[in-house]
Amino acid sequence: QVQLAESGGGLVQAGGSLRLSCAASGRTVSSYPMAWFRQAPGKERNIVATIRWTGGNTYYSDSVKGRFTISRDNAKNTVYLQMNNLKPEDTAVYYCAVCRSWYSTLNCVASGSWGQGTQVTVSS
Repeated sequence: QVQLAESGGGLVQAGGSLRLSCAASGRTVSSYPMAWFRQAPGKERNIVATIRWTGGNTYYSDSVKGRFTISRDNAKNTVYLQMNNLKPEDTAVYYCAVCRSWYSTLNCVASGSWGQGTQVTVSS
């Protein structure tokens, strides 16, 4: 069973940047696609970005395209989300997930349990 630990969230002003990290432990995730999701208060959890196990293919939601970048370091069993030009509507708890399979579109069926998430708050 893999455990996921998200970190790097915080309070930032609009236009600022944050880099989230997701460290996996328990087993290697280097051969699995990974994804970032976010959940705003009172809303459902939505997918933000996905990355193939090679790191060569990525997909983004329209709301973050051009501002967020997902990447991975398989040697460190870690996935990242670089978030630039943050907006108040990006405020949410961000979660990473191991995906059961790769889709040639923005999609991820999460495998296993979720981490605790990391809070991102963007002030206007």
